[in-house]
Amino acid sequence: MATPDEIERRVEDNDAARSAKRAAAAKRVGELAQRRADIADQLADIERELGDVLAESTDVIGNDELAKFTDIPLADLNQWLDGRKTTRTKRKKSTGGRAAAKNSPNHGSPPAKTPTVPEPATPRSVATDAPARVHAEVT
Repeated sequence: MATPDEIERRVEDNDAARSAKRAAAAKRVGELAQRRADIADQLADIERELGDVLAESTDVIGNDELAKFTDIPLADLNQWLDGRKTTRTKRKKSTGGRAAAKNSPNHGSPPAKTPTVPEPATPRSVATDAPARVHAEVT
């Protein structure tokens, strides 16, 4: 039979190995999550730039032609263009919410932020050769 000291040493040895595995898993998840966040930021920048280029070029080439020449689905082109437009809109000021906020028990604390989901872009025209794609927002 093991002595109390031997039992304690065995438990510590077992816990040390488990702790090392847990730390390695947590570290790897953290690194991958950071890498994902960096790539998502890069993707958002590229999509904004695509929207800007599409907006600047509308007077010389339409999205229908771009879709045909580049084999990029029209829905993608429209989404980038429309996404650019929606990021620049300003919020309307309302006075009705202030009176209600002053009377609420949480007065002084900031409102909870709710994530916004962009509306899917609606194509201006239908491209018959473009395959359908499903897009998911990367956050």
